[in-house]
Amino acid sequence: MKTFSQISPYQSTIRKTLHCNGIGLHSGKQINMTLNPAGANTGIRFVRSDVAGKNLIPAYMNRVVDTTMATTISEGNASIATTEHLLAAINGLSIDNILIEVDGPEIPIMDGSSSPFVDLLLEAGYRQQKSYRRLVKITREISFREGDKHIIIYPYDGFKVTAEINFNHDSIKRQVYSVSVSTQKFIAEISKARTFGFLEDVEKLQQNGLALGASLENAIGMDENGVLNKEGLRYNNEFVRHKIVDIIGDMALLGCPILGHIVAYKSGHSQHIRLMEKIAATPEAWEFVELKQDGQLSVLSKFVSRTKAAGNRLLPILSPAAQKSPASVR
Repeated sequence: MKTFSQISPYQSTIRKTLHCNGIGLHSGKQINMTLNPAGANTGIRFVRSDVAGKNLIPAYMNRVVDTTMATTISEGNASIATTEHLLAAINGLSIDNILIEVDGPEIPIMDGSSSPFVDLLLEAGYRQQKSYRRLVKITREISFREGDKHIIIYPYDGFKVTAEINFNHDSIKRQVYSVSVSTQKFIAEISKARTFGFLEDVEKLQQNGLALGASLENAIGMDENGVLNKEGLRYNNEFVRHKIVDIIGDMALLGCPILGHIVAYKSGHSQHIRLMEKIAATPEAWEFVELKQDGQLSVLSKFVSRTKAAGNRLLPILSPAAQKSPASVR
């Protein structure tokens, strides 16, 4: 269990600017990306450098406009897709404030995992800031269910994720994995797990203008006989570990770290966003806290109005940078 004393009380950003480029999974376009330090209380923000006008996109759950195959956020006339693997690296390394510039419609897919982004962020370095880190501490169970899929968060003195998947395929079947997330465990146990897809599904997606950049260099490919990648799997249960990558990445859109245990069964991006909306809509089930140097939590007033849209309830108190412009999730 990660204790409060193991969590830094201060916000952080990266120490220097770094650049990278890669193929977009769905667009198939070559995309350049720059990671920049950002001031305290800025949060995570994306900038579409190829889009004129309002091109700054705060990474908040009420900016999510699509969860089909990936998590897409939007503001004004700018949007950015396939955010989850980069956001997982940022969240997994406990980076609070960062500005990400991209010159295309999505984040580069790299090798299909969070690991290349972890390497970039570690190369950029870690800089502690003077402002205290704010967290949401879950005090009562909150859940979202949709058909046979469900996702629940329980009180927990740290951040833990348990995921279960169940596929009718001999190479996957039922897989369960649980991890108390720390920087070290995220890097070693989770970050290297790649996204995966079935060959027949990829072919259909490409016929519809999606997955144009997909290859065995950036995903685990599957057919009826098993894994197509010559190098095989990085973990024997890489599939469920990648599910945890997606959960950690999507949960970054809450706008601050969370103290709780997420248990997910067959969940996807849509269910992750709905859980965050349920958290925002259930202020009696969480406390807004700051962590002091001695490892003690101080409970802050939430100032939550129950008449506001769920997607906006947390935002004004988590970051001064948050704007009130809810979007619908498809």
